[in-house]
Formats: sequence, structure tokens, C-alpha cells
Amino acid sequence: MNNTQEPFALLSAIAQRSAESAAGLPAQQDIQTYWSGVGFTLGGVKMVAPMAEVAEMLVLPEVTRMPGVQPWVKGVANVRGRLLPLIDLNQFFDGDKVTTSRERRVLVVEKGELYTGLVVDKVFGMQHFPADNFADEIVEDAAEFSEFLVGSYIVNNEAWAVFSPFLLAADGHFSNAAAS
Repeated sequence: MNNTQEPFALLSAIAQRSAESAAGLPAQQDIQTYWSGVGFTLGGVKMVAPMAEVAEMLVLPEVTRMPGVQPWVKGVANVRGRLLPLIDLNQFFDGDKVTTSRERRVLVVEKGELYTGLVVDKVFGMQHFPADNFADEIVEDAAEFSEFLVGSYIVNNEAWAVFSPFLLAADGHFSNAAAS
């Protein structure tokens, strides 16, 4: 019986020494929540669209022009067997024709029957912002887009306007792409 106590006593001693030399748990820190969106630029303004409102991001595909539409409608593209109307947001907002750039990308918006691509200047990918950095104020540089903005995030003295593609999709001018 003494032999069975010896291994147990040895294990108990090892456990005791381990507990004495173990480092304590780190102090509990407050968990910060983050808001995520897709970062992009439009007319030189940094913006971010909610993740829930962007179905995917694409490199600008080959476009087939369409007759009888507004000049800001670039045309349609075949994306995996679906016709994706492409809207040049720079032209939609200020009418200026933007030069083609290799950095231009498409944010695909899909909501109910709506399936469209918004052509933007550049996409930064997924951006994460501390949720408590949200402000209802519209960034001054983004005033021309204010109808479709829901606020902004300011991180490292850099403002990101929160752009809602769903608000844009609900706009009557946007949904009427026929040339007048």
C-alpha cells in the first residue's frame, strides 16, 4: 500500500510546485466592439459601406454599352452568368466623366430584385472601426453625398464617411436609368 501512495504523493508534489510557479492570469480588459465595412474612395473622399450592403467586390469587368440610358450607366457585364448593370458613381454624382484607372473597382449590391454594380475609384477592402468612434455628423468633404450617408468614423484623425448603397438604391433618380 505504501507503493501506491508514493506515486500519488509525487504527483501531488509536482502539482503543488507547478501551482506555486504559475504566472497569474492577466488583468481582464474591456472588450471593444468593432463595426466592419468595405472601404473605398469616391471623388477623393474616403468612404465605407456596411458589410451587409455589399454582396461582393469585383475588378471592373468588360462592359457592354446600352443605348437609351443615362450617361452614368456604364452598361452591363456578364458576371458568372448574370447580367450586372454597372453604375459609375462619379458620373452619377457630378456628371464628370472619370478617366479609366486600374484601381477602379465594383461594389456589387444585391437587395431583393436589385442586382447592380457601383463603380468606385478604389477599394481598400474590409475596414474595422471601434463602434464608439461613430459620429452622426457628415464629413465636410463628403457633403455632396450627404443624402446617402449615415454618419462617419474618425480613426487616427482620418474621417471615413459611412455610405449606404441601400439608400442610394431607394433613390428615384438612381432607379430611373432611362435617358430623358
